[in-house]
Amino acid sequence: HPSSNGPDVPVRYTTIKIGDTGRVIAVGRDLRALANLQQRLVESQQNIEREYLRLRHAESRYRMLFQVASEAVLIVDAGTMKVLEANPVSLELLSRSSKRMVGRSFPELFAEKDVKAVEQYLAAVRLSGRAEDVTATVVEVGSKFAVSASLFRQDSVAHFLVRLEPSASSRAVESTSRGRSQLIDLVEKLPDGFAIIGLDRRIVSANAAFIELTQTASEEQLKGESLDRWIGRHTVDINVLLNNVKEHGVVRNFATVVRGEYGSTEDVEISAVSLSSGEQPMVGLTVRNVSRRAQTITNGHRPLPRSVEQLTELVGRVSLKDLVRESTDLIEKLCIEAALELTGDNRASAAEMLGLSRQGLYSKLRRYGIGDLDNDGVN
Repeated sequence: HPSSNGPDVPVRYTTIKIGDTGRVIAVGRDLRALANLQQRLVESQQNIEREYLRLRHAESRYRMLFQVASEAVLIVDAGTMKVLEANPVSLELLSRSSKRMVGRSFPELFAEKDVKAVEQYLAAVRLSGRAEDVTATVVEVGSKFAVSASLFRQDSVAHFLVRLEPSASSRAVESTSRGRSQLIDLVEKLPDGFAIIGLDRRIVSANAAFIELTQTASEEQLKGESLDRWIGRHTVDINVLLNNVKEHGVVRNFATVVRGEYGSTEDVEISAVSLSSGEQPMVGLTVRNVSRRAQTITNGHRPLPRSVEQLTELVGRVSLKDLVRESTDLIEKLCIEAALELTGDNRASAAEMLGLSRQGLYSKLRRYGIGDLDNDGVN
């Protein structure tokens, strides 16, 4: 019934017909109490739905954080010690699938010698809410992890939120392993050839550049073959190289040649080092192609060597006759430069000091490209 000064009045009527008089008796029942109950029920349902949505949103946020967390996190039942949930990082660190992890006893994840320490740690956390972290070795991966746990309750049941963090030593090993892997990749991509041989001279491993130098198809074709097959003008080169490596541990810039599988020959420099850390001593070799440098040495238009060391580097690349001529030219040039320096660039005095005529001195100056030939230096 509409009300002019308050909420409408809900009434439930029951009607009874009175004979054939055409009249009806209506008995009304005030339903305001029932309406209030229904209104409260509706409001309660709405509140439940809002709370349910809030919980769903909270659970979604929790699930997202749990899945994307960078730390290894597990939920463990405090009563049974069984793993209830594990995030992806923990599964990766512990090398387990979700099916193999969930439902397993948490302490059993660790080495037998550490199980008791882990159980005592969790018991201390359950009693006092906190305890000093413990370090334990995970059986599956053989690495040590720092274990830290927090106690929380859900539906009147106690749970542990457990975090696992690799110990400093484990991180160092992992970092070293990653660094070595990167080093191997870099060696494989080096533009210079690289090979490892045993003391029997047989090739153990080689990179792509070495395979290209030897004109072979793959590393498998090289493995087990003697290095003499491709390196050196004759066997004496490898003998000298390996003898020096055994004696000194390292050899730098050893000049020799690489003979390709199809008959090509390339001038190379080899640096070698002895590797004695493994089960069997080995020798590592880097092979650098110096063919272009060799061409400049033999085409007759190169500058003269500046030292005896540079001359000795030519041994094996040019003939003895050419080496003698090189030595003579080097000595002549050094003597002429010294005479000009002593005489203050007075060429007449320098020629007299060297026992040469002025024309003979000018000829040698032109040959070696010394000084300004337009000025004889006589004032």
